[in-house]
Amino acid sequence: MTSSSDRPISFDRSAFSEEHPAYATHQAAIRSVQRVVGNSAPPQNVQVASTGLAQLLTLKPLILTGAGMSTDSGIPDYRGPEGSLRHSRPMTYQEFLHDDAARHRYWARSFVGWRHMQEARPHRGHEILARWNANDRIAGIITQNVDGLHQRTQQKADAQVNRTSKQQSPVIALHGSMDEIECLVCGVKEDREAFGHRLHEANAVVAEQWQMEHADINPDGDARIPQRWVDDFMMVRCLNCGSDKLKPTVVYFGEIVPKQRKIAINELLSEAGALIVVGSSLAVMSGYRILLDANRARKPIGIINRGPTRGEERATFRWRTGVKQALEWLDETIGEG
Repeated sequence: MTSSSDRPISFDRSAFSEEHPAYATHQAAIRSVQRVVGNSAPPQNVQVASTGLAQLLTLKPLILTGAGMSTDSGIPDYRGPEGSLRHSRPMTYQEFLHDDAARHRYWARSFVGWRHMQEARPHRGHEILARWNANDRIAGIITQNVDGLHQRTQQKADAQVNRTSKQQSPVIALHGSMDEIECLVCGVKEDREAFGHRLHEANAVVAEQWQMEHADINPDGDARIPQRWVDDFMMVRCLNCGSDKLKPTVVYFGEIVPKQRKIAINELLSEAGALIVVGSSLAVMSGYRILLDANRARKPIGIINRGPTRGEERATFRWRTGVKQALEWLDETIGEG
């Protein structure tokens, strides 16, 4: 097996250009990243929206959450007023796979940002949704977030109602999770925490010098860092085959959501009486498609979000407000608190 110390990575070469077969898909993914979601429905009276959402909760709805769900946990969103797209964009799957320099830069940024992501804690809104899920008040939770906060909270809520591992309440991470690393060459997976220890050992000399502000963290776990940090960063390799093509088990822009995950989501939606979108602009098609499917099935749709949401003209109730405050109000209103 070859270590990062005796097999240095060449990150001054890019094999990814306009002539590359995957470049067109990369460009399409960039357009998705840059999509601007505007208002497509008039503002709705707050009392009508809030009481209407409380009514939807009587229909055992499916909950779909986005980055706005995690902002109260200290993880920034992409498209909000202070969103990370104002200063950077997430990497596409195509450039991660084909551009050595871009992949090396990603891991240098992630090495710094991951420590801050680990410090994030679920908030009261996560706890409320987990309790509703454990008590079968909702059909399940679909999250577009990769931070693992829903999963962590759901485990505690299920334990409180004595659910076994086979009876766990449904939480599906639409875009996967940052908790695992996969080798794109041999397919071997590694726990993110163990992988992080290996990264720290390889970069122990400089790691303690790399201090940064929380505002420089992006929602996918990487961070804005100086180029000199990227140059000094040492990448580790797959423990099985020695490749440096290691990737978090998350669905990147330009990558396809696994088929079995789509099937599981469709099953939950078919069992649900409604759909409630929480903290998402639904700018990405994989999330927006769930709203379209709910609308096609004639299921009522509710939205809780500070800003505009794609497809909001199809929603019966639209509450423009903070996620945590809205969930606390709903919890008190339906008598589950």
